[in-house]
Amino acid sequence: MSLTHRTVAMMMPVTDVDRARTFYSESLGLDYTGTNDEGSAIYALDGGSTLVLLPRPDSRPSDSTAMSFEVDDITAEIDELEQRGVVFEDYDLPDLRTVDHVCVLGAEKAAWFKDPDGNVLCLHQET
Repeated sequence: MSLTHRTVAMMMPVTDVDRARTFYSESLGLDYTGTNDEGSAIYALDGGSTLVLLPRPDSRPSDSTAMSFEVDDITAEIDELEQRGVVFEDYDLPDLRTVDHVCVLGAEKAAWFKDPDGNVLCLHQET
């Protein structure tokens, strides 16, 4: 057996599952499939993977990107998400600068935003 060919369940700690579920369902448009016995909200992702929003009232977000979505057209995706109320981060650092929310990193474009708990999420597009 190789883990290379297995689906993944991404565990994301959140302080308020109901607030997070609203964001992931309505703002991001993810496919909510239900709640487990622990009270975690579960989302179906492409390829059979899942996102599990774990109720962790004392959790603190990482400063690093927690999850990244590969998209075909990053500009169109940003526009659509902004219409749903998603706020994108802008950076002006020595090695990371965004223009219209997008940073070009070699052969990839990326844009970042945060969920209601401050978890950093990303859109990325191969160029």
